[in-house]
Amino acid sequence: MSITYKDEEGIRGMRVAGRLASELLDYLTPHVQVGVTTNELDKLAYDYITGVQGAIPAPLNYQPPGYTPYPKSICTSINHQVCHGIPNDKPLKKADIVNIDVTVIKDGWHGDSSRMFIAGEGSIAAKRLCAMTYEAMWHGIVMVKPGARLGDIGWTIQKFAESNGFSVVREFCGHGIGKVFHEEPQVLHYGKPGTLEELKPGMTFTIEPMINLGRRDIRELSDGWTIVTRDHSLSAQWEHTVLVTETGYEVLTVSEGSPPPPPFVAALAHA
Repeated sequence: MSITYKDEEGIRGMRVAGRLASELLDYLTPHVQVGVTTNELDKLAYDYITGVQGAIPAPLNYQPPGYTPYPKSICTSINHQVCHGIPNDKPLKKADIVNIDVTVIKDGWHGDSSRMFIAGEGSIAAKRLCAMTYEAMWHGIVMVKPGARLGDIGWTIQKFAESNGFSVVREFCGHGIGKVFHEEPQVLHYGKPGTLEELKPGMTFTIEPMINLGRRDIRELSDGWTIVTRDHSLSAQWEHTVLVTETGYEVLTVSEGSPPPPPFVAALAHA
């Protein structure tokens, strides 16, 4: 499968889908509290996507080869769950950290984003993990420009995470996205600078590092979807969908409620 480069019409479609994904996370944010169940969040998301946004939840019944159909509209990964956690009826407890990963389809285009949330007051370690994972994602994003390589993104994320005492999950990665949920290229969150595909204008892909407080080793639960850390340590993830522009990058999954970029991003822009 080859990389698809988006033309002006495609970029417009991706901007809309990306904004809707971010607005869905804005809508869910006040509901992520101690005592809410992830099934309740899933129902809120489904109703908002279909009823308000006039869009389709991409995860619902999504079935890659070798998998059973995914049964929900969002992924909710709690504490030591790395990714693809399935919403259920268990209430969130105080200090739980939860990643909510959403993908909406609007007019055939996919917008994919995830954010970390903390129910109640989290531990210092949990808050630092969530904050540093957000920064790690942005360290990858600012590497995006024509002529750079995918390996540059992975290398800078890995270097930042490991220098702060965390580990990077290697079995899952970012991905090209457009009319297809998961397309080429694969965007690794570790690697060597100057390697892998060259970035060119019109490419759209996700950057979504999964960072663990302990070791990077993972395993899959018996539901066939949920991935957890082997050592039961906390895991965090943030995700944006990014466009390669003529001069750099554009983050497509932004809205009024998006967390602002870390300070170093603005400093780089004015350097």
